[in-house]
Amino acid sequence: MKKENLRKIIDLRHELHMYPELSMQERETAERIKRFLQDNTYFRIVDRGDWFYAFKEGRKPGQKIAFRADMDALPITEDDALSYHSRNAGVSHKCGHDGHCAALCGLALELDAKETDSDIYLIFQPGEETGSGALFCRELIREEGITRIFAFHNLGGYPEGSVVYRRGLTQPASEGIRICFEGKASHASAPEEGMNPSSVIARVILKAEELARDQSDGMLLCTITGVSLGTGDFGISPGDGEISMTLRAEKEDRMKDLERQIVSYAEEEAKRFGLRTSHSIHDYFPETRNDEQCLEAAIRAASQLGMNVISMEDIWRASEDFGWYLKECPGAIIYIGSGEDYPPLHTVAYDFNDRILENAVDLFTALAENYETHLWRR
Repeated sequence: MKKENLRKIIDLRHELHMYPELSMQERETAERIKRFLQDNTYFRIVDRGDWFYAFKEGRKPGQKIAFRADMDALPITEDDALSYHSRNAGVSHKCGHDGHCAALCGLALELDAKETDSDIYLIFQPGEETGSGALFCRELIREEGITRIFAFHNLGGYPEGSVVYRRGLTQPASEGIRICFEGKASHASAPEEGMNPSSVIARVILKAEELARDQSDGMLLCTITGVSLGTGDFGISPGDGEISMTLRAEKEDRMKDLERQIVSYAEEEAKRFGLRTSHSIHDYFPETRNDEQCLEAAIRAASQLGMNVISMEDIWRASEDFGWYLKECPGAIIYIGSGEDYPPLHTVAYDFNDRILENAVDLFTALAENYETHLWRR
């Protein structure tokens, strides 16, 4: 990668870091990226409202390769230790999406003066943290007939700059469930006059955890993320309550089956105690399964660039909405190591490692330039 381009995208990354925005609110983030591309490249910008993509035409018709970056930040307060710390109170880029966007802009800089056989699409996607952004961005795959798509995520616990991959399933499906119970409040001295949902909530939690112990068909996980019941007033027996939980599974159908079992049990218990109940699903993520040939192209590209390539033994349990794109066309997501002892994602101590930007850009540039030649041969 050209050093001048590297300096530019590091500066861009720091600028994006200073003005983070939550999922589906990334308007200013998108505008900053668009201005950067317009000022520094000839890529054509196509605005799609909540998101946009940049486009460069190739020499040959047929192959259309897309690269995806996510733009959203997290509701985490950042301290002021960084010179480019977040200026938006209570919001910060603690998953590194500022780095993902900067890397895609670096790819645009590197490809701007070069010819590629394939048409190149750079997708800047909102709402990855909630699983909602890729749902409508994936329409581009169908509309334009995109044939391959790639993405990367930064990942601690691996050597800095290493290229980490997993064949097949690489990240699981997940969803959030909120189950609400409505009964009747009463004085704490006369609980029999009301309908307190606490015992039902307790049983549903225990049952959900019991059901998730079945690992016969791959990893299955139920994590209780919230319980709400009453105000803590010692004179009131509460009438309403709710449970929030996250389900994860290697297979979407197995996750949905667990969901049905939990909801059915909650409804049966609620009925038995005279409670009304309802439930809702949130932050749905499909399973993410890499296409073998696309992944092989990425591995070969990284190897030919002299990068340290590492096979991931177990799936990364965090979910990723890149799986929505993989339902539309072949593709692969790989990971760039941030460092073996690097602060974990989604923590206050975390900040994207600028030193891995060059590796991400070089890898994507190789895929964009050479996909139909030596990278693709078996």
